[in-house]
Amino acid sequence: MNLLSAQNISHTFEYELFYDVTLELKEKESIAIIGMSGSGKSTLLHILSTLLKPQNGKVELLGEDIAGMGKKRLEKIKRYDLGLIFQSHYLFNGFSAYENLEVAQILSNNSIDDALLQRLDIHHCIKQKVTELSGGQQQRVSIARVLTKKPKIIFADEPTGNLDKETADEVMNLFFEYCVENDAGMVLVTHDNELAHKCDRVYKLEDKKLHQIK
Repeated sequence: MNLLSAQNISHTFEYELFYDVTLELKEKESIAIIGMSGSGKSTLLHILSTLLKPQNGKVELLGEDIAGMGKKRLEKIKRYDLGLIFQSHYLFNGFSAYENLEVAQILSNNSIDDALLQRLDIHHCIKQKVTELSGGQQQRVSIARVLTKKPKIIFADEPTGNLDKETADEVMNLFFEYCVENDAGMVLVTHDNELAHKCDRVYKLEDKKLHQIK
């Protein structure tokens, strides 16, 4: 089953960023998108994850064209089926780390997994305020928050940018295992070629086109 299908996507700001972008994401699969800064990687991710509307082309999520979805249906998919991770954490600073996870728990009706907190090495600081955590700890809390939702598709924009290499490798292994075990998929945007090539497929956004290189 295709979790995500994008067909002939184009986008322009003051100038044309990219055109005729087509890709698919299947269950248990991970794909990476690389490219130079300013090539449009994050913009493309925002379109695929419904944060931006495509100016041209079609995006389907879980077999449904988002253009034909009603507002309630789209909000339901975003709430339960999509998990977004950015280099900026977007945590609630007035809350503790655990309270941030409780938000995801309430929205998704899923429980908080203690084993996940242990694996991300945040179990010891989970009661601390977000503002008391390091950047790496905040990033791992944001990753735990997304995985608590148990999404069908993970959209990740430089998710390991604030992590050391050992922790980044562990986080990526966690993502890959999650996708396989939950019939989910991941779209990763990164500048790290080594990280990208751990994914099942790799695309490069270059010269306004998306080229598959793996």
